[in-house]
Amino acid sequence: MAIDKAKKAGASYAEYRQVQIQSEYLSYADGHPDEVTNGLDEGFGIRVIAKGSWGFCGSAEINEDEIGRAANKAVDIAKASALLQAKPVVLAPVKPSFGQYVSFIEKSPFEISLKEKLDFLAHLDELMSRNTGISSRFGFLEFRRVIENYFNSDGSAIYQMLYQSGVGVSATAARSHRDRATRSYPANEGAYENRGYELLQQVDFDNNIPTICEQAVALLDADPCPQKVCDVVLDGSHLSLVIHESIGHPLELDRVLGSERNFSGTSFATPDKLGKLQYASPIVNVVSDPTARYGLGSFGYDDEGVKAQPAYLIKDGILVNYLSSRETAAMIGTESTGAMRADGWGNIPLVRMTNTNLLPGKDTFEDLVAGIDDGLYLVNSSSWSIDDNRENFQFGCEIGWEIKGGKLGKMIKNPTYSSNTIAFWNSCDGIGNEPLWRLWGTPNCGKGQPGQNGRVGQGAAPARFRNVRIGV
Repeated sequence: MAIDKAKKAGASYAEYRQVQIQSEYLSYADGHPDEVTNGLDEGFGIRVIAKGSWGFCGSAEINEDEIGRAANKAVDIAKASALLQAKPVVLAPVKPSFGQYVSFIEKSPFEISLKEKLDFLAHLDELMSRNTGISSRFGFLEFRRVIENYFNSDGSAIYQMLYQSGVGVSATAARSHRDRATRSYPANEGAYENRGYELLQQVDFDNNIPTICEQAVALLDADPCPQKVCDVVLDGSHLSLVIHESIGHPLELDRVLGSERNFSGTSFATPDKLGKLQYASPIVNVVSDPTARYGLGSFGYDDEGVKAQPAYLIKDGILVNYLSSRETAAMIGTESTGAMRADGWGNIPLVRMTNTNLLPGKDTFEDLVAGIDDGLYLVNSSSWSIDDNRENFQFGCEIGWEIKGGKLGKMIKNPTYSSNTIAFWNSCDGIGNEPLWRLWGTPNCGKGQPGQNGRVGQGAAPARFRNVRIGV
């Protein structure tokens, strides 16, 4: 009905996307529940092309009159935009999609009682409380179910239901407001996957919480990060953020073509470099893979109906593709890589990361460390910054250890480093093997104006980089 009304109003292309999001967030801090919230959000969005331009309108009222109003409004907006459109929108061809996709889950988190969830958090809090040096404790659970129905005028008809779960803790030791140290587990943002309540049993809190508490206390007396150039090994959780910022965002094709420059900049990886740029060393292979099981950026179809598919972005170190939509792919004469995603029903889809995976290498962790005479091993992100062209960056980690003569040494607090994207990735000469590899989730990727939140993944194992400036 929505598509018919839009076409009668003058649309040459139309799509209807109806989304329901059920969400729940629980946190526990210093011995008591901190926050318990839940929500249900449902509505639809209609996106059209008329006179060669885009138009969009959405509503939380799902009825025939409102759908008709929104369809006409979307077409009116497209026609108004056409007055200033330099070139008409062209979409890369794609076969119509007809199917469904449901996350692989064992247990729906929304069927678990509130008491059981709070008891789980209370147990994590109690584990942290056993270390008397810990002054502040925090744990959280987050669950989301996204149900989406999508139709377009090309003939696509798609149903998807995604379950997303997150869990994590952090422990802080402090002598004063400034003299403090925090360790989190399993990563700075916790563990996030397209998985059900069973995720909680996949994370080994019982054995690791005592360790991170001991480390947080020990960091208060640890040596500061030295200032020098040396080799580093990055753990997988932190490397996933580096991948996100220095590979994922720079290879979003809308950013590359300049339409994202108002927020977080553009990209140095311009189309004239495609197939030519030695983005990284030859051992580096990066794949966008929304089909990866349990990835937070996994789905069956993107938000313009393109079927999920793995696609190399960097192959043997060479830039070979981008994260793209049908429109941006047409601009450079390629096919869409199925990376168009929207935040809920009330926003237009944008080119977003899916799961940006650094493929595993052949090294054990011991191999990576043994190859360094003087360097650092860095774990868990604490800070990050990258310039508007995605070229120069600096990162900070929660904790580090010196590497001397191929062995781990003393603990280092507040380790930081800086580099240039191309120089950094070309200095990679060791990547952890498959047993060390994990698909990490990022639940809060920001992009667009108005801003949208994206949920994406990055697969990584620990990796080694040469001649990096530390202590910035």
